Amino acid sequence: MAHTAGLSPEQVDVAAVLDVDLIGVANSLDEFGAVIAPGGSGVVISSMAGWLVAGRMTAEGETALALTPTAELLSLPMMRGLSDSGAAYGIAKRANQLRVSAASPIWGRRGGRINSISPGVISTPMGQQELSGESGEAMRAMIDGSGTGRIGTPSDIAAAAAFLLGPEASFITGADLLVDGGVVGGVRAGSSVPGDES
Repeated sequence: MAHTAGLSPEQVDVAAVLDVDLIGVANSLDEFGAVIAPGGSGVVISSMAGWLVAGRMTAEGETALALTPTAELLSLPMMRGLSDSGAAYGIAKRANQLRVSAASPIWGRRGGRINSISPGVISTPMGQQELSGESGEAMRAMIDGSGTGRIGTPSDIAAAAAFLLGPEASFITGADLLVDGGVVGGVRAGSSVPGDES
């Protein structure tokens, strides 16, 4: 199972980001976790945005994102008053990472594995739209300060997904693979500072 559906903050409002990027992923983890066959595996496409907001969340907030039943996620205090789709996107993507980790024992009891991938800026129509939007300048600065200094390609993400879904990754579950060309590392090293919209 590869969950690739997602919306960017440049495309839609807060409600749509939360509906697709948060609730859509949570529902998929729940439903596929109940039927995954022995030897089956799944991957959820998250985002480096989840890593960029992780340091700004409390431990209690992260636990709530990881473990709150799907039907109650939108009632969490952190969801109230969200008016910026970029902030909603970061929270949703952090939730993806955390919920994948929390789902891994459930999938494991059925003999399955589940992981996530957190891409950086990727050369797709959605990525180009983000680069042309309000956060574009900050995103280009993060790419320039990264270890690779380049935008990613769909092939970069496809190769990571093939690895995580395949037999070579049979001992990997509940993990998030950051495939961002070193953007998060650059940000943490202080080479660039993202805004909340990242």
